[in-house]
Amino acid sequence: MADESPSNGELGRLIQALRGDIRDNMAQINARLDRMVSLDVYTVEKAGLAKDIAELEKAVEGLQTQRERDAERVTGTRRWMIASVIIPLVGIVLPLVMVMRGAGA
Repeated sequence: MADESPSNGELGRLIQALRGDIRDNMAQINARLDRMVSLDVYTVEKAGLAKDIAELEKAVEGLQTQRERDAERVTGTRRWMIASVIIPLVGIVLPLVMVMRGAGA
């Protein structure tokens, strides 16, 4: 049987090829890591997002209180309409009806 163990030259070439493969793999890993966001940037962005959400919640609460004030104003306007228009009209029409009934009898 022939000796099938690789020669020193072949071993050297295989080791060089292995080193090249490892370099290529490390370059691919580094390229992926370069696209990732650092923890500091992530933390700052998350804090900014939490602040924006808090501001939006505050704005929504402000809108709700404004909505409640508007509803109260509409109710007040309706009450004013009843007190200033309808009640005086009833006060004028009711005596006229009474006089008409009295005059017709």
